Amino acid sequence: VGAVLGQRIEKHFRPIHYASKTMNQVETNYTTTEKEMLAVVYAFKKFCSYLIRNKNIVYTDHSALKYLFAKKDAKAPLLHWILLLHEFDFKVIDTRGAENYAADHLSRLENPYENIFDPKEINEAFPLKTLNKIAHNDPSTLWYANLANYHARNFIIKGMTSQQKKKFFKYARHYFWDDPYLFRTCADQII
Repeated sequence: VGAVLGQRIEKHFRPIHYASKTMNQVETNYTTTEKEMLAVVYAFKKFCSYLIRNKNIVYTDHSALKYLFAKKDAKAPLLHWILLLHEFDFKVIDTRGAENYAADHLSRLENPYENIFDPKEINEAFPLKTLNKIAHNDPSTLWYANLANYHARNFIIKGMTSQQKKKFFKYARHYFWDDPYLFRTCADQII
């Protein structure tokens, strides 16, 4: 599944970022329409911060997608994805495959490592000790961990006095989170 984020400059499409992902076992069994919808959902999730308050155009060589957004009796998974995309302002334009170069090349890429490596499960469980260090403001915690936790998940350390909270929020307003990075805004508003 692939996507290209770009913009039109003087009637020419200029790519900004390319993104792709390998489909898992379940996704490979999807119908063509479901795979195309998966690509659109993946693109909007990947580039969410750039697309959320802008008018967007989705170029696709699968004409069924254009009519799918107007359809009210779609299958459950498609309906779920359609509802996810309702927060974005976009229209779908059907382009012939020959004119859609990026999609053609991205869809034809093969993964040379597909049959070499066994997929491993990722252990996302955090040890309680690590969570306690962050929760209790342990001195060994990195200086930016509290800021990142606040901006990414609205997580604030328990047990801070009102003076500490005031100081923290005064300091935190100079930072912002653009997943997965924490940025500092300087006095001249330059990052």
